Amino acid sequence: MQIFSLKLENGAALEAKADPALGIEKGDTCVFARDFHTDLAEVVRQLEAPSGGADPAALPEIRRIATNNDLAAANANVPREREAMRTAARFVEQLGLPMKLINAHYSMDAKLVTIQFSADGRVDFRELVKELSRALSTRIELRQIGVRDETGIYGGIAVCGRELCCCRILKDFNSINVRMAKEQDLSLTPATISGVCGRLKCCLKYEHEGYIELEKGMPRKGEFCDTPAGRGKVTDRNLLLHKVTVTFEGGAVSTFSADEVKVVPPPERKNNGSPRRQGGGGRNRRPDAAAPEKEPGKERGE
Repeated sequence: MQIFSLKLENGAALEAKADPALGIEKGDTCVFARDFHTDLAEVVRQLEAPSGGADPAALPEIRRIATNNDLAAANANVPREREAMRTAARFVEQLGLPMKLINAHYSMDAKLVTIQFSADGRVDFRELVKELSRALSTRIELRQIGVRDETGIYGGIAVCGRELCCCRILKDFNSINVRMAKEQDLSLTPATISGVCGRLKCCLKYEHEGYIELEKGMPRKGEFCDTPAGRGKVTDRNLLLHKVTVTFEGGAVSTFSADEVKVVPPPERKNNGSPRRQGGGGRNRRPDAAAPEKEPGKERGE
């Protein structure tokens, strides 16, 4: 038995099993059976085992590589998907639901319509399902997705000039935090660390380990170091080029390879010579001053 990761036409992903005799390969369009319906999907990659420790026997089953008849049946559903979107949008407006419809997808055998949407919070769409079931005369599945998945479906160009990772190579959305941006010496302004979806860039996660490795042996910002031009303070660094920018006492700035600098302890603070304050009532008394002598006849009780 082989395990494959599949991607549906609406951007949804799933895992399925297949008989090796089918000769399934990456990039094939195949027909799979799940629950009560059959559908088409593209083979993304082969897996060693199901994710999350799932039981392989419980996975949907790939029946065959799609034929021309299968592709024609799927294409015939495109006008129905557009009509389903218009119908859903009408009911969403009537019911006043705070949701954004993304797409509608008919299974190849038209036994199931899956409508994906995004929303800021949880939405009670039970009444919407009832109305759509009556209007479309088929089974309805409403699926709420996050903004990352939504952006992956729409696609686009990232600030690097290439296609968005979420619709090109990235298959799983892992947890990302600001600390990863700090450890990569990135500016923490939202425009720098946020992607098209408005969330932290996905590349912060899968590039993080590489930056941690590059950071080893590099001076940190704020540390003092000896350089071929003298002693200064590290004010910037480039982990990819393995270089540091050093600012000297006179204000001059130079860039050196990390191998050319050596971290040294920070200089001691200069003593301004002001006397230390003493605690208690003798706050203004010099430490070496003697106590004044008592006048005769001024002893207690006299």
